[in-house]
Amino acid sequence: MHRRGVGAGAIAKKKLAEAKYKERGTVLAEDQIAQMSKQLETFKTHLEEFASKHKQEIRKNSQFRVQFQEMCATIGVDPLASGKGFWSEMLGVGDFYYELGVQIIEVCLALKHRNGGLITLDELHHRVLKGRGKFAQDVSQDDLVRAIKKLKAMGNGFGMIPVGGSYLVQSVPAELNMDHTVVLQLAEKKGYVTVSEIRDSLKWERERASHVLDHLLKEGLAWLDSQAAGEPQYWLPALFSELLSRDVTPEEANQMTP
Repeated sequence: MHRRGVGAGAIAKKKLAEAKYKERGTVLAEDQIAQMSKQLETFKTHLEEFASKHKQEIRKNSQFRVQFQEMCATIGVDPLASGKGFWSEMLGVGDFYYELGVQIIEVCLALKHRNGGLITLDELHHRVLKGRGKFAQDVSQDDLVRAIKKLKAMGNGFGMIPVGGSYLVQSVPAELNMDHTVVLQLAEKKGYVTVSEIRDSLKWERERASHVLDHLLKEGLAWLDSQAAGEPQYWLPALFSELLSRDVTPEEANQMTP
């Protein structure tokens, strides 16, 4: 016996059913989108109420700022994206980071003659807090990172280099590639590095190590101690804690015996 083929009527019914399922799926998707949009609007309203209620706390307390920024990220809002609008006028968060950015620039400029434009995030944090005074708004390292990212976006030569679980903040438009970054990371523990240490640790040729160190010297990011025992040592003042605690000139530092 021959199996009877599927008739045209059955095919039509199947296509009609598929069309209805598709239409129903579209309606459900539109309903879900509408519900999500409503939920987001409700959340945004609550966020604005939270911002208005805790305006002073957000400006003065870093933990409140982190909580507020996490809430903003949930709905894709950047409170620092513009200097105008609700977030700036009602909350003043934009103004806070603008003022913090100015202070960061002032600290970096004041220390540039000493560190060549590189400073640890810890030292920058200490200097910023010291400059703000005892009764100023609380500032966390997370606040500094956010302010620096805004400065970087403005093209002011600011950037951050990961070193030892923290960061070096670069405040000059020096060209630093991956080789320079790796050498800075190598110098992080002692504050200085030598050509031999670079060759042994990174398996580089002497020419490559010397080229990187010469560039750091040229940019003022490293100082050379040519009288060190064994071989010359290249000191990174941004990583040298003794220099960080004092206001000394490069000439004075060159006379020091580490």
